[in-house]
Amino acid sequence: MAGVRFGSTAEIQVPTDPFSRIIGQDNAANLARVAALQRRHLLLVGPPGTGKSLIARAMASVLPSPKQEVSVLDNAQMPERPVVEIRDEARIAKDSGAERVGKEIASKDVPVFLAERLGIRCRRCGMLLDERGTPCLICGAYPPYEAPGARLATVQKGVSVFYSVDARGKVIMLTEEEMKKEEEQRKKSRRKVLLPLKRNPFVQASGASETELLGDVSHDPYGGHKDLGTPPFMRVIPGAVHEAHEGVLFIDELSTLGNLQRHLLTAMQDKSFPISGRNATSSGAAVRVDAVPCDFILVGAINVNDLQPVLPALRSRISGDGYEVLMNSSMPDNEINRAKLAQFVAQEITRDKRIPHAGRDAVDSIALHAKKMAKEIDGEADSLTLRLRAISGVVKLAGDLAAVSKNQSITKENVLAAIENARSIEEKMQEKYGSAWRAGASDSASRRTAPGREIA
Repeated sequence: MAGVRFGSTAEIQVPTDPFSRIIGQDNAANLARVAALQRRHLLLVGPPGTGKSLIARAMASVLPSPKQEVSVLDNAQMPERPVVEIRDEARIAKDSGAERVGKEIASKDVPVFLAERLGIRCRRCGMLLDERGTPCLICGAYPPYEAPGARLATVQKGVSVFYSVDARGKVIMLTEEEMKKEEEQRKKSRRKVLLPLKRNPFVQASGASETELLGDVSHDPYGGHKDLGTPPFMRVIPGAVHEAHEGVLFIDELSTLGNLQRHLLTAMQDKSFPISGRNATSSGAAVRVDAVPCDFILVGAINVNDLQPVLPALRSRISGDGYEVLMNSSMPDNEINRAKLAQFVAQEITRDKRIPHAGRDAVDSIALHAKKMAKEIDGEADSLTLRLRAISGVVKLAGDLAAVSKNQSITKENVLAAIENARSIEEKMQEKYGSAWRAGASDSASRRTAPGREIA
């Protein structure tokens, strides 16, 4: 790695700009930055582990904070048709300022275990966050947090105390009496907040079900009975398309959505999508909430061989109001790109926080492995692979070996051992048995001759 001067990855400064952490995908990163600023959609096509999800998270990090809180209100005349209300910060303050219950306290005064669950302290590195739902400035993690309105209890000096984060993102501490008063106010307001003002602008969906992507109305076994049941508006559940309102909706393996792609296309076109009960046998089937906003930036990710199952109309919508990007699978092996690979190693070690930094010889060995992968997998000579998820696995395994051995840094020997152990099962079977078929035959034979069995 001539020209790159460092003795350990501890000396490499990890960029604070999330786009600068994207390795070897300069064109994709530049288009992603433009797409975020101009609110365009993006389709990322390329092999697994090349940084597609990292690009989507970087886009979310540069978006402005959400400006709208979305709620559903009880409709006394037609309870099965709750009404949507959208409020900005000024309206929220006006509606709740005079009635606010509890004491506003500083984030640093919240017990650590509660602060982590509330999403105001990073679980990975312990730093306080400027805003809930934003990435940690130190390690870049998006801390999970309790659902809006959640009250977390603890006991202080023999008295129950409750902590929560309000719509303004402020921490509120309440006593048991104040909790009861707030509950009475909530009953009078007849409101359920679907999307709080302070929320994560990055939403990842798998499309595993219609409910996850499009929302639902939960079942009430009491059928909405006025005394025993739960009112319809309280049973409304937003989907990923709604939760990504004003943010980024990232869907990996976009082609696996199947028919749900049509609903996704409708949400993108209309920038709103109704929420209704999706189980015909549920009491929620009679409930419908119209015009729930979902103005999101779609970032879809697929492998090169999965383009055909993507709905042509959906691709047309993305390319007509965004960009299709082919990801690189390798980059030329030169001093600049080796420096980028060293930066990636430093990033992974910094993010992990459980392994020591890597020495120069260790990074050299990782670079040689990246060069070998580029040649064997992509047929690219004199190149470095950009299948960085596999490289990340080697870095972490080498780091674990160094940590267990109590080494001060990751050594070349640790990396070589990690590369050996990181080989796929297929490669190991080929080496040991000559083929996967022989491995299977050997396994079958061993089971037939196990103690207590006779060879037929």
